[in-house]
Order: sequence, then C-alpha cells, then structure tokens
Amino acid sequence: MSQTSPQAPDNRSASGSHPVSATKVVVVTTVMLTFISFWRAAAVVLSDLASTAYYIGGIAEQAIGKSAPWFILAVMIFSLGVRSIYFESCSMFVRGGVYRIVKEAMGSTMAKISVSALVFDYVLTGPISSVSAGQYIHGLLNNTLVQFFHVSLPISADMFSMTFAVAITVYFWRLNIRGIEESSHKALRIMQITGVMVIILILWSLLTMYLRRDTVQLPPFQIQLNPATREHTLGWLSHLPGIETLTWALVLVGFGHSLLAMSGEETLAQVYREIEAPKHRNLMRAGILIFVFSTMFTAFVSFAAVMLIPDATRKDYLENLLNGLVMAFSGPTPLKLAFQAVVVVVGALILSGAVNTSIIGSNGVLNRVAEDGILDDWFRKPHSRFGTTYRIIDMVAILQIITIIATHGEIYVLGEAYAFGVVWSFTFMGLAMLILRFKFKGERSWRVPVNFHIGKTEIPAGLLVVVSILVTVAIVNLFTKKVATISGVIFTVTLFAVFMISEYTTRRRREREAREHEHIEKFTLERKSEVDPETLELPAGRKRILVPVRDPHNLVHLKKALEEAHELGTEVIVMTIKVEKGDQSFQNLFTNEQEKLFTKVIELAEKYGEAVVPIVVPSNNSWFAIARTAKDIGAEEILLGKSGRIPEDVQMEQLAIMWSMVATGKEKPLRFRIISADDELDITL
Repeated sequence: MSQTSPQAPDNRSASGSHPVSATKVVVVTTVMLTFISFWRAAAVVLSDLASTAYYIGGIAEQAIGKSAPWFILAVMIFSLGVRSIYFESCSMFVRGGVYRIVKEAMGSTMAKISVSALVFDYVLTGPISSVSAGQYIHGLLNNTLVQFFHVSLPISADMFSMTFAVAITVYFWRLNIRGIEESSHKALRIMQITGVMVIILILWSLLTMYLRRDTVQLPPFQIQLNPATREHTLGWLSHLPGIETLTWALVLVGFGHSLLAMSGEETLAQVYREIEAPKHRNLMRAGILIFVFSTMFTAFVSFAAVMLIPDATRKDYLENLLNGLVMAFSGPTPLKLAFQAVVVVVGALILSGAVNTSIIGSNGVLNRVAEDGILDDWFRKPHSRFGTTYRIIDMVAILQIITIIATHGEIYVLGEAYAFGVVWSFTFMGLAMLILRFKFKGERSWRVPVNFHIGKTEIPAGLLVVVSILVTVAIVNLFTKKVATISGVIFTVTLFAVFMISEYTTRRRREREAREHEHIEKFTLERKSEVDPETLELPAGRKRILVPVRDPHNLVHLKKALEEAHELGTEVIVMTIKVEKGDQSFQNLFTNEQEKLFTKVIELAEKYGEAVVPIVVPSNNSWFAIARTAKDIGAEEILLGKSGRIPEDVQMEQLAIMWSMVATGKEKPLRFRIISADDELDITL
C-alpha cells in the first residue's frame, strides 16, 4: 500500500499541482454486520404489518359490509403464499426485494415500473398510518370528554387526524434528516407490549362473547353492498348489468378490498440480510411468528368488532374500530376507557412507527435505484451537517403531506389509493419469481411448495396459483378502485418518467465527465476481504490511531490526529463507513461521496506532511464497524468528531457497548476521544 512518509518530499510543485500517482484506498469487501434474532426480525416486520389491524376492518366493511372479516381472514391465509414467494427470493439473493428480483427477471424497464409502484406503496403507508393514529386519539379524547364532562371535542375527527398526521410526518421527516437509525430492539419492545395488549383484547372479547352467547353471531358470508357506497365499492364495474348476481366477481371484489391486511411483506426481504445464522431457517421461524401474530390480531379483531359492536353504533367507529370494540366490552366504563387508552397508545406507537418505516423504506429504495445510475447524483447529495440523503427524504415527506391534505384525512380514500401500490408490488414480485423459476440457474435452497415434474421440466404449481390470484386481483382492482387506479397510474408513470430522464442525463453527464470546476483526487481501490495490520501494511511498534470520518466539512478531529502524529510518530488510519439499511446495497462501496471525502482527507494529510491510511468499511451499524476495526488493527486510540445529532454521552455509550461485544480481553486499553473546535472528551475503555 502506498503511503506518504513524513520525511518524504512533497509531491506537489510550487504551483500547487497535485501528485501524479493515485492514492490507494483499501476497500473492505467483507461487510461488518450486526445480526438479529428471528424474534427481532419478526418484530421489525410486524411493526409495519400489525399497523393494518387498526384500519383494515373499517375500510373493508365500508366496501363489502359485515362479511369483511371472512375476507380479511382469507387474506391472512393467502399471505402465507405471498410470504413464501419472499422466502424463495431470499434463498436466491441475500438482498432481494421487488427491485432486485424484477430487474433480474424482466430487465431494467420493468424494474423501474415495479419500484415506482413500491414507492407509491411507501408514500401512502405514512399518511394512512398517521391519519389512523389521529382518528384513534380523537376517539379516545372524545369518549373521555363525553363520559366525564358530557361534551364532545370541538374539532371533527377528520380535521384532527389530518392535523395530527401532518405533525407526525414533519416529526419523522426531521428525525430522518438527522439520521436517527431504526432499532430492532425498540421494535421488539413495542411488539412485546402489543402482544400483551392483544392477549387482553382477545380474552376480554371472548369473555364478552360468552356473556352474550345468546345474541352473538358470526358475521354473514354473503357480501352486503351498501347502496350509499356501492359505486365506490364496484368502481367502473358498477355500470355492468347483473354484476351483483355474479358471486365469483363479488368474491374477487371483496378480496381486493381486503388485501391491505397483508401490506408490509416487502420489509421481510429487507430485514433478511441482518438475520443471524442459520439465516433461512430463522427467516422461516420469523414468518411463522408473523403469520400467527397478524392472524390473531388482524383477523380476530375484525370478527370481534362485527360480532360485539351493535350495527347502529359500529358505523360511527369504522375509522377507529378498536375503540368501538373496547367500548362494546362487558364491564365498567372507566375500566374500558382505561384499556382504550392502552389500545390507543400502543396503536400510536405502531402507526407512528409505520410512518417512520415508510420514509426509511422510500429512502432506501430510491438510494438503491440511484446506485444503479437511474437517479441523478443530485438526489443523493448528503446533508452538509447530518450526512443523510435529505433531498430524497424531503421529496417523500412533501408527497406524504400533500396526500394527507388532499384526502382531508379520510381513511377510506387513503386505503383505496394505498391498495394500488400494495397489490402491484406483490404482483410484479410474483411474476418475476415465476420467470426466475425457469431463468435463474444459481443456488436456490427453498421453493414455494407444490411442484411436480413433466419430464425434465419443473411445474411450479403452488407459485402459479399464488401469482394467478395476485394478477387477477390486481386487474379487478384496476376497475373497482377509481381513486387508486387514477392516482396510482399517474404517480407510477410520473416517477417512471423521472427515472428515464434522470438515467439518460446521468449517463450523458458521466460520459462527459464534466467535473472541471472541482478537484477530485484520483484513487486506486485495493479490495480486501478483511482488515488487519498486514493488509494495511502498518509498521510494527508504532501507535495506531483510528479516525472515523463522514463529513468533509467536519474534520477537526483528523486535524488533531495529524498534529499529534507529527509529534508522537503515530500511524493514522482514516476510515469511513458505508452504512446501508433496508433496500440499499453494498455493491457500490466507493461512490462520489467517498471520493470527495477522501480528497479532503488527502489534502489535509499533504498540508500536515503526514501519512494516512484510508479505508472504506461496509456495515449496517457504524458503531460496531468502528469497534471491530479498532480491534482488528490493534488501535490504541479512536478519535471522533463531535456529532451534530448524537450527544457525546450517547456516542461514548454506543462505542462502549460495541467494544464489549468485540473485545476478547487481550487487547490494549482503548482510548476514546471526541474532538470539537473548542472542547475534548476523553475516556479509556
């Protein structure tokens, strides 16, 4: 590895020209990952999937009447088939998901269309979740005021929920701009609390059913279209004569209106990369947990609501159905209000988490697309202070706020539109996997069940059935959901056009290499599977200082390290971490951002006349990567710059936790310093 010795003559000329030789950068190809259990993986998925239990029952009943619970149950059973498609995709690609699978099977154009539908899904996830949370909070406050003060809230439920939804979207927009990471530990805690709430909900429901056993009845099988909402339910099909006499058509319509119950499956493919070994077995375990929990929660709540809430009052609770269910329980009203508060608080946590997931998911998908050169680098420009791709986050948040305001906080309208992205992202995924059954020749450790052979040809019967149902429902939904079809097609076509234009301009710009206005250092990449003193060619006997860098405008700590290196003769290892979450990949580890960052690093090193060893480390957890790299290279010090978004004590705590995970007890004491322009914090681990 090439290094500039402190005694070596400066390679610049008097005019300030840059060295002719390129600086070598070690790029570590083995990703430093922290892994999670299948319990946590299931919790992450359920944080998104379980949110639908709060609104799907009301949406489905408005469309197809009291038979809605049967269709929701059918969707939950069908989710096993859809989930099995994701299981198979994960057995082929550790980082799967709609974009990767569709691109492998159908090419770049169809991948752009499918990812446009997926982004539409994510953009609608936030509004429907935040509006639903607002409806539940309004319902709780209103019930409390009526019970104790005999007055109602002076603001309508739709206006309250719309205002709350905008506020919560702005809140999570700000958090994502600052770069707050998701936590599987937090998701697990929320789902544990939710699990306790669900158990109480089920037991209380069963007790109430027992006490009212003479009057309680299961929902009817027959679809009962509400004349007031008939046109909304059937859409353009409402003009077909005799449509209501065709049972099979009504079944497809009902199934399509209930398909929202299994939204959130895409999260499973994104979290697979982080599941601990044995990966696929733990993925299957997570899938079973997801099925059991979501069926018990989503399907049971839908049945209990129809069975226990009187028809005359249930219409008032269609947008906060669980509130109505709790108030329909047998028991004293104060106790029911107390439990309703628990249901609402848990719901607010889950639904608000879904808002955060929608922003993170959209950002991850669009960053993944940008890595392939489809989105211009302008979209991925990092925030000057926080380093996040703020322009993508801004765009998603603005679209979500516009959606909330345009729909006036109406859950049913949002659900109609949301269904478009859900069903079409599933459909593209299923079609792509069907094609890959015959096209993909690589390793595949698991297949969607029910397969047989005719000669040497495998017939994927199970996969064919699942995909056929998805395609049929997707086509039916095009005709029955006017709002979804019009808004979804406009959004998909618009985003697809943006992708095409951006890809063309990006390719032309890169061909011209029009970068004369800004000096970018030339680097030679040296890819290594591991990082250690031998790999980095670090001389023995010299103290090693690890300096993580992220922001080219915040290198105060690197300046400190270079100043001390001249006095103490230390080795300075400068690392940057390629942190990826969700649907982003580790394929492009040295991007324009890393080029610009290390250009500043080299300029500083040349200014101080000191050697630096630049390395790029991929990881899904920056603190783990820092601790692991420090251990692997035998560093005695870590110098960090003061963060604009994370308090110093939290930085210390995170590093201490990760150091305890990787340290064996044989290492030298590790000194950890946080450097700012006018302050320094120093501890020894």
